[in-house]
Amino acid sequence: MMEMLASLWRPGLEILLIWAVVYWLFRLIQGTQAVQVFLGLVLFAMIFQVAKIFQLNTIVWVFTKLFAFGMIAFLILFQPELRRALERIGRTTIWSGFLQRGGLFDEVIDACEAMSREKTGALIAIEREVGLKNFIETGVILNAQISEALVRSIFWKGSPLHDGAMIIQGGRIASCGSLLPLTQNPQISKTMGTRHRAAIGLTEETDAVCIVVSEETGRVSVCVYGKLTQNLEGENLRRVLKSLFVAEVPKGLGYKILKSLRINLDKQTDSNEP
Repeated sequence: MMEMLASLWRPGLEILLIWAVVYWLFRLIQGTQAVQVFLGLVLFAMIFQVAKIFQLNTIVWVFTKLFAFGMIAFLILFQPELRRALERIGRTTIWSGFLQRGGLFDEVIDACEAMSREKTGALIAIEREVGLKNFIETGVILNAQISEALVRSIFWKGSPLHDGAMIIQGGRIASCGSLLPLTQNPQISKTMGTRHRAAIGLTEETDAVCIVVSEETGRVSVCVYGKLTQNLEGENLRRVLKSLFVAEVPKGLGYKILKSLRINLDKQTDSNEP
């Protein structure tokens, strides 16, 4: 029995290490253009193993040559993306700087409340699991620490970047003036502004959370999974955002709170109508 266990622990450890390396590499390049190439390499590796099993020697020989040059080409072509991903991992964990310390989280909320009072339009996208690398690159790269003053100055009406989106990644302001995809949903009201449409469009494609401050009304909205909840005041905004991000909160609770708030707001609107 002991001999059998001794013979199995080595293969098991090797499989575990290989899985960990593959998973780490995928997380490393997540949100970059290299992820599609990485998935393609995984597919080729699976085809290569099938060819070896069925002894398709010509295919095995071709794939062996391709892999030798393909990995070198992959590292050369995507060297900038891999370098920036390594810097990101070394700089911070995903939410250690944004939520667990609480201060930066409060800076965003305080800025939104101030912009709401001033009727300053704003669009803030916060990255979660799905990378926003492609959208970050459409704007001005900042990599700046979050502060209420900086957020408000970026969206100040006289700023040349106030019309674009601010993207928060890993607890820092990754970019501003970024372009987000507009929703193509025909059911969205024609009166909905560009910022709200962009927030809905991004959250339809990713799991990001978008905060929108209306320039016309000053109302603050939160959008997640393509669903927009409007007119969130200070405490409601704080409660919703914390429920969407804090690790201790069960997954999906934030969306349930948003849905509940939307129902309550709709009831209040109906009751105020003559």
